[in-house]
Amino acid sequence: MSANQINYGEDIMKEKEGKAMEKHSAGQENKLVEIVFSGDLDKALAAFVIATGAAAMGMDVVMFFTFWGTPLLRDKKKKVGGKDLMGKMFGAMLPKGVSKLKLSKMNMGGMGTAMMKSLMKKKNVASLEDMLALAAEMDVRIFICEMSMDLMGFKREEMIDYPNLTFCGVAKMLEEAQNSKVQFFI
Repeated sequence: MSANQINYGEDIMKEKEGKAMEKHSAGQENKLVEIVFSGDLDKALAAFVIATGAAAMGMDVVMFFTFWGTPLLRDKKKKVGGKDLMGKMFGAMLPKGVSKLKLSKMNMGGMGTAMMKSLMKKKNVASLEDMLALAAEMDVRIFICEMSMDLMGFKREEMIDYPNLTFCGVAKMLEEAQNSKVQFFI
């Protein structure tokens, strides 16, 4: 095979890749969809930094909180009664709100979390509470998985007050994700 044939073959492949990319990006919206699965402080911070950064770039942003990410959205000031035993147990064992999250690594009985929060304050890094407020200001939409809430015994009444909050299932998240440019699982 000659050098010209190889170059021609590479050109055809590049053209096919270009057309595939155009086809793939056709119909995509300038949107980010994040699945927030973790309830760890460091991972939640990363999710909100990415979400607010994308919103600042003009992207439509949806954060879908499921399983261990769900407790982040519980309002620490709200008390809800009428829970069954499992709901009471999950409620007691899981963090209530963003201020109660711990690091995924090096927590060291809470010392690591305290050190991280202190360092963030010293370095002028926004707290998770501030990031949540910023997300609201930037019209980041938050979806809460109803199945996860039901499994853990959480009620709508105990969740945070947030302007763009939707209680939904996986079908709604997939509907949002199917035409988005970017998806993350955190």
